[in-house]
Amino acid sequence: MKILICIPTYNERENISKLLGRLMNVREDIHVLVIDDNSPDGTGSIVEGYARENKRIHILRREEKSGLGSAYIAGFKWGLDRGYEVFIEMDADLSHRPRYLPVFLRAIEKNDIVIGSRWIRGGRIANWSFKRVLLSRLASLYARFILGIPIYDLTAGFVAYRRSVLEKLSLDTIRSDGYSFQIEMKYRARQLGFRLCEVPITFTDRKDGDSKISRKIVIEALLLVWILRFTQPASRASEPGVAGANRPLRDK
Repeated sequence: MKILICIPTYNERENISKLLGRLMNVREDIHVLVIDDNSPDGTGSIVEGYARENKRIHILRREEKSGLGSAYIAGFKWGLDRGYEVFIEMDADLSHRPRYLPVFLRAIEKNDIVIGSRWIRGGRIANWSFKRVLLSRLASLYARFILGIPIYDLTAGFVAYRRSVLEKLSLDTIRSDGYSFQIEMKYRARQLGFRLCEVPITFTDRKDGDSKISRKIVIEALLLVWILRFTQPASRASEPGVAGANRPLRDK
């Protein structure tokens, strides 16, 4: 498999070197694309230095901070143009542990999307306050209930996709960001009949740098689930020629 890990960055100089070093030690067929939104702290320049020394590290520099969702879309398109077969989303702040990647890659052999879940048996969150854990848990339950799909961690950002999923999702039509982006991608894939599975992970809160999650992003996610619920056609999963149509969803 040609594997591409997509990592959006904005002011992550404290974390990016550690993350790239760990990723390069997981498997020799893993490539990394950092999508940097012109970080003023020099994150992009740091990655460029690594890219000059290692052909498995790549950087896509954007002119301004344009949001998580658009960064992933840009990264997916970059990888599709270059023939990658598996795409993995990861945060740059070390909250997603590279040691789970072999688990993801085994699971993607029999599924179309693999979700690193905090909310199934074996999953957990480290270093979060009780209030923050409760709010995140309730947000996932809320989205799951409104959208009616058996995925426990719809806002998860540690996700692997097969190429076929991204080719069918009409990436240019996805405009949401942050939590909303994660929910929309999973929901649309489910409607198209792709097989999703969740694997347990421990999510560790960042130690360095600042969180990019704002109240606006959370509110947008809460509103998005209603928009998706009433505007996305569920019948598309049965259309002729849609990859993965009518296959069962694996639930945990």
